[in-house]
Amino acid sequence: MVPRARIGVLLRACHPAPAAAVTALTAAMAATAGRGPLGTLLGTGAVAAGQLSIGWSNDLLDRRRDAAAGRADKPLTESELTTRQVADATRWAVACCVLLSAACGVAAATAHLAAVGAGWAYNLRLKATAWSWLPYAVAFALLPAFVTLALPGRPWPAPDVLAAGALLGVSAHFANVLPDLAADRAAGIRGLPQRLGRRASAATAVLAAATAALLLAPGWPVLAVTAPPALATLLAPPRSRLPFLAVILAAATALTVLLVGGGLRG
Repeated sequence: MVPRARIGVLLRACHPAPAAAVTALTAAMAATAGRGPLGTLLGTGAVAAGQLSIGWSNDLLDRRRDAAAGRADKPLTESELTTRQVADATRWAVACCVLLSAACGVAAATAHLAAVGAGWAYNLRLKATAWSWLPYAVAFALLPAFVTLALPGRPWPAPDVLAAGALLGVSAHFANVLPDLAADRAAGIRGLPQRLGRRASAATAVLAAATAALLLAPGWPVLAVTAPPALATLLAPPRSRLPFLAVILAAATALTVLLVGGGLRG
């Protein structure tokens, strides 16, 4: 068990900003798509647990590489947490993710567990390859599917929603990695953003977000949706998480327009 004094440190090890942003985005989709209070609560809890498992497993798997690179921002490398504490927390998160996902129905659970599996595939292998973008594309595309497949009739989202989700995932990946490019390279992580460099990665993040915005809200000025990630990417300090949060803001804005205009279902 993790002592209460360590819970704050444990939360810091779960990559809290991305985890909270993805969870909040899913909660907003579930609430506006008609999942109801209980369905929204179950879906949000499942996504939160899945994100916790992905974040903790990431630091757990990378602990030796992070230590060799001198990552002082990682609680495991600073001995603020033990390997066993993080491993136990990860197991509990996985169990909660499976149970809460199952409570949403077989189809929805399958979509969500596939999304979480993509996150684990990123941690286990793909983050250090040129295919590092693929798990993000798969996971973000499946999030709206997790929402709609729990509705009566188990409808799939419209194809343009799935495509936009995949593009937002790619954008989020590049924006999320930007603050850690130098540290990742020092740790031997050679994903696609690390190979392309900061400028090309920033351009990719903005372009993917802009294309997703066109798919989700074609009647809207794309500039209104893509300006936040563009400005954040260009103006944010090197270590800032603002670009990633701006991509999530752009996604939320585009999804709001979509839901007002007709919803996620195809």
